[in-house]
Amino acid sequence: MIERGELLRRRLITETQLVKDLQGLGLKPGDTVMLHASVKAVGWVVGGPDVIIQAILDVIGPEGTLMMYAGWEEAPYLTIALEEGRGEAYLAECPAFDPERSRANRKWSILTEYLRTWPGARRSDHPEASVVAVGAKAAWLTKDHPLNYPYGPGSPFAKLCEAGGKVLLLGSPLNAVTVLHYAETIAEIPDKRIVCYRMPTLREGKRVWVEIEDIDTGEGIVEGHSNEEYFAEIVREYLASGKGRWGTVGAASSYLFDAAELVRFAVHWLERSFGGKA
Repeated sequence: MIERGELLRRRLITETQLVKDLQGLGLKPGDTVMLHASVKAVGWVVGGPDVIIQAILDVIGPEGTLMMYAGWEEAPYLTIALEEGRGEAYLAECPAFDPERSRANRKWSILTEYLRTWPGARRSDHPEASVVAVGAKAAWLTKDHPLNYPYGPGSPFAKLCEAGGKVLLLGSPLNAVTVLHYAETIAEIPDKRIVCYRMPTLREGKRVWVEIEDIDTGEGIVEGHSNEEYFAEIVREYLASGKGRWGTVGAASSYLFDAAELVRFAVHWLERSFGGKA
């Protein structure tokens, strides 16, 4: 609970200010934009987190689309480290992923669940890499999400680039840019670290366990190198090259990137750093 003294010290952030700040950062009507946000960093918003989403939708308008990486709050990813017997019980009772009902992963931002439940929201049906979207391209972005290599070609992340989309960071760290997993997938690098895992999903109303193969999005595709580290380095070098835009939205240090341009930069960086290419 926020103390009264802290409330008196905190600056109020209004929707009017958020709209003005987003426009100043370069967000425009008709944009397709993938959001990463820290609500705390944005500040004390009058009306709460819903207002952040509404401000973005106000700026991009009815022809625009807002997208977020949602994941799944209860995903039994990889092997669950539980005491003997408990892991089996967990997996036996773990509900199937349901795009209509399964909660978005709050680890990526509390706004993911807000957007998932927004009127007209669409969600892709991948149990680990699902995205949610609202707006003109929402159905297209979330349709036919590949089961294997869900960050690669045909994925919502690839479609974001295809659509000339943007990536918006509101107070999120530079290593939080999910579309860089698309760059990892398509970059030509030998001996990429690959993972295989099982997830329970709904098939014709029944729970079915499916096998999924993907690059290692948790630790990174190169042994001995964390993607949290090289993602941040890629984005810093991209900014240093004069690309992208920086500003303040509310109280949050914020960035706006061209998704396809950033992915091209990242692919070149990854292949030069790990693939032996000049």
